[in-house]
Amino acid sequence: MNNKRIIEYNYDVAVVGAGHAGCEASLATARLGYKTIVFTVSIDNIAMMPCNPNIGGTSKGHLVREIDALGGEIGINIDKTYIQSKMLNRSKGPAVHSLRAQADKKNYSAEMRKTLENTDNLDIRQAEVTNIIVENNSIKGVITSSGTVYYAKTVILCTGVYLKAKCIYGDVSSNTGPNGLSAANELSQSLIDNGIEIRRFKTGTPARIDKRTIDFSVMQEQKGDEHITPFSFTNKASDIERKQISCWLTYTNETTHEIIKENIDRSPLFAGIIEGTGPRYCPSIEDKVMRFADKERHQIFIEPEGEYTNEMYIGGMSTSLPEDVQYNMYRSIKGLENAHIVRNGYAIEYDCINPLQLKLNLEFKNISGLFGAGQINGSSGYEEAAAQGIIAGINAVKYIENEEPVIIDRSEGYIGVLIDDLVTKGTNEPYRMMTSRAEYRLLLRQDNADYRLTPIGYKVGLISEDRYQKFLKKMKNIELEIERIRNTYIDADDNTNKILEKYGTTAISSSISLAELIKRPELNYDKTAELDKKRQPLEQEVVEQVDNMIKYEGYIERQKRQVEQYKKLENKRIPDNINYFTIGSLRKEAVQKLDSIRPASIGQASRISGVSPADISVLLVYLKGK
Repeated sequence: MNNKRIIEYNYDVAVVGAGHAGCEASLATARLGYKTIVFTVSIDNIAMMPCNPNIGGTSKGHLVREIDALGGEIGINIDKTYIQSKMLNRSKGPAVHSLRAQADKKNYSAEMRKTLENTDNLDIRQAEVTNIIVENNSIKGVITSSGTVYYAKTVILCTGVYLKAKCIYGDVSSNTGPNGLSAANELSQSLIDNGIEIRRFKTGTPARIDKRTIDFSVMQEQKGDEHITPFSFTNKASDIERKQISCWLTYTNETTHEIIKENIDRSPLFAGIIEGTGPRYCPSIEDKVMRFADKERHQIFIEPEGEYTNEMYIGGMSTSLPEDVQYNMYRSIKGLENAHIVRNGYAIEYDCINPLQLKLNLEFKNISGLFGAGQINGSSGYEEAAAQGIIAGINAVKYIENEEPVIIDRSEGYIGVLIDDLVTKGTNEPYRMMTSRAEYRLLLRQDNADYRLTPIGYKVGLISEDRYQKFLKKMKNIELEIERIRNTYIDADDNTNKILEKYGTTAISSSISLAELIKRPELNYDKTAELDKKRQPLEQEVVEQVDNMIKYEGYIERQKRQVEQYKKLENKRIPDNINYFTIGSLRKEAVQKLDSIRPASIGQASRISGVSPADISVLLVYLKGK
């Protein structure tokens, strides 16, 4: 006789997974006043960083600052726990300046856990979710492996790389998630049973080396910036300054490449053992050596995993080669001749969904109230996951409140580019954010993320009144300073030309505005200080925006005009109930793609692969007739 009692609980929001997406999603819903539960396979690994020990980087730094501008946590958390900070691409234009910070992995996870544990309306539960409950195409909750039922008005799937996870190196294979954690082996089938398309992706990680066995004297030291830029707009540099820890640079060589080539048949990637599709823009070292046979060497970054550990992350050498080959390969590199491996590199395969099944608000099209965020949507990276997490959290609340969702479009943020790419274009490999994906990147700089998105965060309710007033004051200071500079004229005298000569720029023969001088390639806001007698001290973040907005004014105005054209197409909405099969002049491929993806606007429709400009013209004529 079965006397098992079914236990039931009720929540507003259930978040499955407590990685970077799950943390942002659950914090957003709880902070907005909704009773939330977040599930994790291990409470000790909330916000775990299973791969690289850093937050930010090229384009990813933009995402972190945008999340912070909306009221998210990742920027605040890395400011608390960084061990090195660096602004990348300073020699290039401001559009591609990207902040990156090395993290103390354990401290990062511990601080995020502390934040979750002390957030009102938020419960943490260590349990494996095995089933989703769906009735009449609407989500009703989840069931855990113990049979416990958690009813919820909305569910957010943030499963990371845990769905049917398999870790592989050489001929060693284990059905586990990262760092030996339990895989989630049952939920995939429940998703399939509810009509969700599943696919198999793969990513990987390099070995970790004992610091005591590395010869740093033959490597190039990589120090952090002398002047720190915080990730969070709530912090000033003086709030978070600390003694930084160096990273190190070395290179592969011909010997390294020969070892890989001689053992390529033992690679599970090349032997066909790995089924999942890997990331093109973050390939394994064996993939790099085989694909770029003409390259004599590849950069290898030696990065500390934390302040109080000897584990060093070997950036640029992700691998799934057998253990003996890994030893030979790593020890062929200058400075690693006596390296002791603490953890082997490995590949990890996992289930994820086809993101074309999602709306722009990250809700599933065929199951109302069910949202997806992070690597389950086919993306890669902590930052991409966190960005989707906060948007899914915000929109889960909008769903409960029966309000219009929050959609950040491509002209408003990298978050908009990321989500639009996933749900409109789809992806056949783990999607990675890059600055080149953003067509309006001069407007989407990391320094002005608050200008673009803080009003949205405030309207949603994740930005406090105090923070919003400080933001408005900062924006006013920027506006007033730009106006002052445009109306400040510098006389053409010997002193002025002597200063201009010092900076290697052309002398002036008549009065000129300070703004025109700042636009010169040789000058900037700071360099013109000697000429500007009325200048008052301003915060560095104000100075940075003033300088960029004046220096690149012409380019910025051009992009704003492009955005105006883009908005015209985005604002041409397509009815939800449109029947594409009745539009006679549309090509068959276009009909199939449009019916499958169900774009919300003409702009989104125009970005669908397989939909031509001619198809868009037909669609516009049809909508006008209706």
